[in-house]
Amino acid sequence: MREMTLPESGAKRKLLDAAEQLFADKGFEAVSVRDITELAKTNVAAVNYHFGSRDALLTLVMMRSMLPVTEERIARLDALEKKLAGKAAPLEEIVDAMVRPLITQVRKSELNERLFYKLIGRIITQQGDGLPNPIEEQLKQVVDRFTRSFGKALPSLDQEELVWRIHFMAGGMIHMLSHQDVLYRVTNGASGAPTIEATLARFIRFAVAGLTEGIGSTRKKQKVEEVEAIEEIAHAEVIAGEEIPAGEEAVVEEVPVKKTPQGLFDF
Repeated sequence: MREMTLPESGAKRKLLDAAEQLFADKGFEAVSVRDITELAKTNVAAVNYHFGSRDALLTLVMMRSMLPVTEERIARLDALEKKLAGKAAPLEEIVDAMVRPLITQVRKSELNERLFYKLIGRIITQQGDGLPNPIEEQLKQVVDRFTRSFGKALPSLDQEELVWRIHFMAGGMIHMLSHQDVLYRVTNGASGAPTIEATLARFIRFAVAGLTEGIGSTRKKQKVEEVEAIEEIAHAEVIAGEEIPAGEEAVVEEVPVKKTPQGLFDF
């Protein structure tokens, strides 16, 4: 992971704090340099003077939020894999290693919980669509490491089915963290007011069930069944002595090896 140096105080820190708040609340495209400098109470030229450009400031804002999360995720996964000495990790512990850093880091953020998760969500949805290279590199490393860890814990799944299940889980993760207050309002309090730890435990149970059961059958199993059915038809026709017309021979397709589609899911 690349190191990041943040300004400690003064106009540069005020600009960074203002930009972070505005980008989280309004989105990356909707915020102008003037918006940032007005909130920071500096002159318009201050962004270029301190950061070189608006894009450079945006990159620093993204890194300030994402870098601690990705570093903690990798550290937790490293510790888990070291503890198990090569064995597959329990799904509950892999999911916890992916989600818990979002909870620990929001407590250290300058942003309140709502804005922090909004900013993380915006970064995630921007993935594959012009994110700064340092952020893309971080997210790709996390995607690769967790995909391999989940794959080891779920060896019966082919790569395509695996990444879709992780994708659904990752989307639920951000939604769960950023919409608890909304859920309480729209359900007239039926959701209760659980602690973040209780919510995390509930999410982990849900995520593990989805990762394990998915949609009932795996792509790998379906492919094998399709190939076996074609082979049985061809074998039956040969035994019956039927002549297979030219151009209608049974074709057994090879099951392609799926590659991990970097950036497909975002966490």
